[in-house]
Amino acid sequence: MRLHIEHSNSPSKANAHLHATLSFLPELPMPDDLPPEPIAISDMANLFGVTHRTLHFYEEKSLLSASRMGLMRVYYHRDIRRMALINACRETGMPIAAIQDLLADLQAVTTQAEANRLLAAALEERKRELIASQSTMLRQMRQINSLMSHQQDDNTAAEEKSLPNVHLTELEQQCLMLMAEGYTQIRLARTMQMTPEAVQSLEVSIMRKINASNRFQAVAKAVLLGLIAS
Repeated sequence: MRLHIEHSNSPSKANAHLHATLSFLPELPMPDDLPPEPIAISDMANLFGVTHRTLHFYEEKSLLSASRMGLMRVYYHRDIRRMALINACRETGMPIAAIQDLLADLQAVTTQAEANRLLAAALEERKRELIASQSTMLRQMRQINSLMSHQQDDNTAAEEKSLPNVHLTELEQQCLMLMAEGYTQIRLARTMQMTPEAVQSLEVSIMRKINASNRFQAVAKAVLLGLIAS
């Protein structure tokens, strides 16, 4: 018996990019052991570690489109490739509008290299946004530090005494300062004339001493601890 499969929404000019079959998508790692088509929504969610609600949200925002097999929502391998791109962008904190623009731009590409360049440009833009946010956060943290230094009440004194005494080596201090300026690991490696692996090990050592779980938290704590000059 031939099953009737239809898209869940009818195409419109506003979301035409959703229904367009993209000839080229940026090259990204795909989940292992892809299930056979058609793929149930539960399997799609499990592949990317998201909820059904997240998939519905992406459909509402015209990023993704499910097909229907009777009453069941299903996806295909082409949808997995699209979801891999959406998921990668969202993990960087890229806004929905930026992903919509990226998918729209991908309609016009005619080569794989062009698709890869579009993603690289979008990621570069997101990196600039993060660096700007980090700079703003540093200024705010320094302002908080400055205000707190003028408070002489007992609570502030107790808090200052409770701050841990952190000792960083000269190399760690140099690395921390460059991290605060938004240097990536690759740029750090070039600047400090070290291998990327050595820089990563140095960052891990800094985060362990400051008791931070990531680079941004390490910089923020370093400001509070006075390890980075205002």
